[in-house]
Amino acid sequence: MVLPEGFTVPPWQLLVPLVVVLVGVVALLWAIGPPVTDRTVLAFAPWMMFGSTLHVLYQLEAYPDSIAVLFSTPSVYAVTALVAGVVWLIGIFLHAGGLQSTIERLVGVVGTGFFVTFAMVTIFVRWEEGVFEPFWPVIAVVVTGIVTALAWIALSLWFTDVAAVTGATGALVVFGHALDGVSTAIGYDLLGAGEDVPLSRVILEAGSSLPTAEYVGGGWLFVLVKVALALAIVGLFKDYVEDAPRQARTLLALVAAIGLGPGIHNVLLFLVT
Repeated sequence: MVLPEGFTVPPWQLLVPLVVVLVGVVALLWAIGPPVTDRTVLAFAPWMMFGSTLHVLYQLEAYPDSIAVLFSTPSVYAVTALVAGVVWLIGIFLHAGGLQSTIERLVGVVGTGFFVTFAMVTIFVRWEEGVFEPFWPVIAVVVTGIVTALAWIALSLWFTDVAAVTGATGALVVFGHALDGVSTAIGYDLLGAGEDVPLSRVILEAGSSLPTAEYVGGGWLFVLVKVALALAIVGLFKDYVEDAPRQARTLLALVAAIGLGPGIHNVLLFLVT
C-alpha cells in the first residue's frame, strides 16, 4: 500500500557484495560514532539529491545493462548510501589526522560535486535529443520555498521551542516533503504524470474528487498532507533531539531524504522529459 511500483531486486551476484560492503560501512560508522549536528545533516542533503539523479539516469536507460539494475528502486538508495558512507569515513579519518578542518565540509563538497556532475550529464543527454523544459521545475522549487517558509514561520510562532531545538534539520525535513508534495501535485494536475506510490495515489484521487478540484486541481491536498506530516514528525522529535541528538538527527535526516529524494527526482525528470 505504501511502496512504489517497480521495485526491482538485483541478482544475487550484485546484491550480496552491495549488502556486505554497505553493512561493513554502517558497522564501522556505528563503532566510530561521529557526531551528527545540523551541519552534518545539511552536508548530506546533496547526497539525497545525488541518489535521485542516479535513478533518473536509470529511467533514461543511460547505464549498461549489466549494472543498470543497481540504480533502480530500491537498490539505488543502497548504492548512494554506500558511496556517501565511504566519503564520510574518509572525512573522519582526514579530520582525525589533521588533514581536513571539518568532516562536514568534505562530505558536503563531494556530495555537491557528484550531484552537479551527474545532473549536468542528465541534462546534456536529453539536451542532445532536443528535450529541456525548465518552466515547471523552476515553478516547483519557487513554490516549495514559499510553502516551506510559511510552514516554518507558523511553527516558529506557535511552537518556538520545536523550531529552535530541531533547527536546520527540521527545516530540511519540511522543505524536502514540501518539494515532494508540490512537484507531485504539479505533475499530477498539470503534466499528466502518474503516481507510483499507492498511498500517495489514494490521496491525490481523494483531492481530485473534492468540489475544489475543478478550480485548483487535486494535488493541493497531497501538499497539505505532506507538509502537515513533516511538521508533526518534527514536533514529535523535539524531546528526542534534546535527549539523544545524534540518533534523533540521524533519523530526521532519513525522514528528510524520503521527501527530498523523490522531490528532486520529480523536478529533474520534469526538466528532461
